[in-house]
Amino acid sequence: MTERVKVVTLGCEKNLVDSEIMSGLIHQRGYQLVDTPEDATVIIVNTCGFIDAAKEESVNTILDMADLKETGRLKALIVSGCLTQRYKKQLMEEMPEIDGIVGTGDFHDITTIVDEALRGKKPVRVGNPAFDYDRDLPRQVTTPRYTAYVKIAEGCDNACTFCSIPIMRGKFKSRSIESILGEVRQLAAQGVKEISLIAQDSTNYGTDLYDRFMLPELLNRVSEVEGIAWVRLHYAYPGFFTDELIDTIADNPKICKYIDMPLQHSEDRVLKRMRRPGRQRDVRELVAKIRARIPEAAIRTSIIVGFPGETEEEFNALCDFVRELKFDRLGVFTYSCEEDTPASRLPDQVPDEVKEWRANTLMEIQRDVSKDLGSKYIGREIEVLVERYDGRSDVFIGRSPYDAPEIDGEVFISGCRPEIGAIQKVRITHAYEFDLSGEGIA
Repeated sequence: MTERVKVVTLGCEKNLVDSEIMSGLIHQRGYQLVDTPEDATVIIVNTCGFIDAAKEESVNTILDMADLKETGRLKALIVSGCLTQRYKKQLMEEMPEIDGIVGTGDFHDITTIVDEALRGKKPVRVGNPAFDYDRDLPRQVTTPRYTAYVKIAEGCDNACTFCSIPIMRGKFKSRSIESILGEVRQLAAQGVKEISLIAQDSTNYGTDLYDRFMLPELLNRVSEVEGIAWVRLHYAYPGFFTDELIDTIADNPKICKYIDMPLQHSEDRVLKRMRRPGRQRDVRELVAKIRARIPEAAIRTSIIVGFPGETEEEFNALCDFVRELKFDRLGVFTYSCEEDTPASRLPDQVPDEVKEWRANTLMEIQRDVSKDLGSKYIGREIEVLVERYDGRSDVFIGRSPYDAPEIDGEVFISGCRPEIGAIQKVRITHAYEFDLSGEGIA
């Protein structure tokens, strides 16, 4: 009987790409991929280990899947991803339910791991954390047919004091342009129109491989692939955001005017303790430069509150900073004390209840900012990538170039009948807190 395999993905879209490659290898091996864990004889849980909440979710998911050995058809439970790279010994010792482990740099061996686990061998493959994405590997894309993520680099060299990514993913390693373009061409041939380029630090792309910043050239080359309409950039590190990159985004009509640039904080003393590049003055100058060169740009950032030593005065100044700079999109995270990171050894850890209050307060400020910013779209004509139809409301729903998949707002379209996956011009008539609505333009 052919084994039936379910890959369960936790964490970020970088993990999703890894899962899609494992799924491609599983399919190539001749095993059947299934949609639900209950139908699977083999389950692979691709874990996240970035912060405490992600670790807890990973462990709980592993235990939930293990229950299917009693209630379902499950023969083998494999665990992969960041949690295994960091805690392989603890997982194997404390969770006997696990039948095999594969790390972040070794999942090209997933079919061997599955075969050995089915034979009762309890295999462990955890070596170098950096995966070689230049290999020609199959991939089963699980996102909607019109959009896909492409990983352009792995790992990180920035050594932020709060971050465990270098521990789990290794040093920064760029893929070659040829490898990336080959994958984009394959995706375009399958009907993908939107490519989201991802890396832990995308702006540093190419410095290790070509001895210079190559992201502008990569963006232009990807946009030239036939069939690709939108190119979206994620996780731009502010310290490497060059004038050339700003000009490239401004001048190329296929590059979404969407700047995803995690800043983490505004106050100089906190930024220094975080080991982040530059200071608030540099951030303000960069944001002003982007907005002057790309007036329509939507800037998304992320902020960490409750970093060790963050005072009430510094938090209040951060709130003022968010009110003043008016980011189009904002994510707020409470600091998570990660073992083996420099920040975990800092004094003056902030109590959890204070972190939560600060996060909620900052998000309320951003809600007011978002309401104000939404009005700037009213009356404008924008392109929308149509994603689904809501029959109850008789509207189509999609995303603008200013909204990334799953994390940002949506556009509700009436007055036309576009195809799902089509790019439709829409005149915006209403703006809500995060979403827009408008009428289709023929």
